[in-house]
Parts: sequence; structure tokens; C-alpha cells
Amino acid sequence: MRFLVRRLALFALALVFISILVFAALRILPGDVASVMAGLNAPPERVETLRQQMGLDHSYPRQYLDWANGLIHGDLGRSLLTGRPVAAQVGERAQVTFPLILCGLVVALALGIPLGCASALARSPRMRSFSHMVAIVGGAVPALWSGLLLIMLFSKGGGLVGLLPSQGFPIQGWDHPGRALESLILPALSTGIIVGAGIMRYTRSLLGDMLSSGYVDMGMACGMTRTQAALRIGLRVASPQLVSVVGLTMAEMITGVMVSENLFALPGLGSMLVTDVGNRDLPAVQSELFLLAVFFLFLGLLVDVAHRLIDPRLRGAVGQEVDA
Repeated sequence: MRFLVRRLALFALALVFISILVFAALRILPGDVASVMAGLNAPPERVETLRQQMGLDHSYPRQYLDWANGLIHGDLGRSLLTGRPVAAQVGERAQVTFPLILCGLVVALALGIPLGCASALARSPRMRSFSHMVAIVGGAVPALWSGLLLIMLFSKGGGLVGLLPSQGFPIQGWDHPGRALESLILPALSTGIIVGAGIMRYTRSLLGDMLSSGYVDMGMACGMTRTQAALRIGLRVASPQLVSVVGLTMAEMITGVMVSENLFALPGLGSMLVTDVGNRDLPAVQSELFLLAVFFLFLGLLVDVAHRLIDPRLRGAVGQEVDA
């Protein structure tokens, strides 16, 4: 409990710091939302009226406190361009983005961990070299290129093998789960393959270290084969580090998902953020950036807690620290 309280306190302090940083960074950017909304040839009186209506004439500390008070009460503000609550817009777009992240993570884990294990356990030098080349090439390909390649190969109407839709998301959303999931397959593959190459490298490195340790030798002395000892003992001992890699992978996938959403015309958080930045919709942008930061911090918190649950040595270290 003391460990959780300390981590939650750090989490809250990090949220306060991130909120200040996001608010200050957006105020440094050139341009004015009121001028954008009023138009290029608008008279100064019109611009000033809009600034007063939006509260942009207040001091920065007051603007920040008003925004922070809304965040505490679950109010992310209203979009200056659409007039809708930002929370409602984020909720709609999250129904596309988070399933896409989950699907991409499934693809990455399904490719990265088995291939990494096979690469570490391979005895043939040619097989090792080939897997090393695959990992490097897969990690070096940008998400944009992999998405374009998948579109040329598998998109309906324009690909060599027209199997899957490459543009848009069903208007009915998840009311038709089959069509919704079908529209996410190509974007999930475009990000999952690249991230999976990184997981493959980490898995191969971690399992390779375990093969040269005493854990695998002990398992083989108990009657296990080399492969069984590596997978049952070595992979389990390396699981805390692997959990950290998966947490970092989910954070890394945010960037790839933003690219995929714009490439595949998906109405997700990434395309929403790009549109709001271009339109200088300041309240929407700062709330969206803050929510992304919350997501990153929450992933870090989950990874930290998972380490304590998986590795009993860390739980013992925490207990000794408390006793001291």
C-alpha cells in the first residue's frame, strides 16, 4: 500500500507538471484563435469581442486555473470551432484509436515474441543472420511506407489482392463489429509489423542472455531440453524486462497510430489532433495533449506495478526499504 501511495502521489505531481507544460507551450506558439475565427479581413473590434467571449483576454494564470478546475471536474472545455464539448469528441474518436492500438499490439506481440524466441534458439548462423536482418529492416521501415505497401497489396479496388478496405470507418461504428474490425486490419498491420520488429530484437536479446545464464543450465540438469528450459524458465525470468518493453511499445504505437489514421482516413484521435492544431483550436488541442500525456503516465504506472507483481525480489526490496 505504501508503494502504491507513493506511486500515485508521483503520478498526481506529474499530471500537474504536464498540465502546466502543455498550457505554457501552446501559449508560446504564434497566432491567435480569435483572429483565425474572425477571418483575415475582420476589423479589430470583432477580434477583440471574440477574445472576450472566449476568455482569452484574461491573464494566463487565470486561464490555466479555469482550465485545471474544469479538468478536475471532468470538463475538458468546448471546441472553439464546433462548439461541442471536447470530452464528447474525444469519446467518439477514442472508439477508433484505442481498438486500433489494441489490434496493433496484438499483431506486434504475435510476431515479435515467437520470432524473437525462434531467433535466440536457432543454432544455424544463417538463420540467425536472416532473423537479424528481418528485425533491422522491419524496424527501419516508416509506418507511412508500410501502410502504403499494404494498401497497394491488399486494398479493395486498387490492390493486387483486393481483400480489405483501406479508407474510412463505418458510420454506424461498432454497431457492425465485423465491418468495423475489418477496417482496422490494414492500419493495425502497418503499425504492428514495425513495432513487432522491435519486440523481436528485445526478446532475442533477453532470451539470449538467459541462455548463457545458470537458469537454463539448471533446467536442463532437471531433465528439460534446451528449448523447454529457455521458454519455461529463461523467458519467465526475463518477463519483467519484457513487460517494460511492451509498455514502451504501447507508448511508441501512439505515433504510428496517428500516421495510420491520417493515411487510412480513420476518424480517430490522431486525425482529430492534426485537424485541431491546423485550425488553432486551442482548448481542444491542450485537452487532447493532456489526455495523451495521461495515457503515457498511466502506462508507466501500470508497468511499475506489474514489475512488483511479477518479480518477488522487488517486493522483498520494497519491504526491506519500509523496515529500514
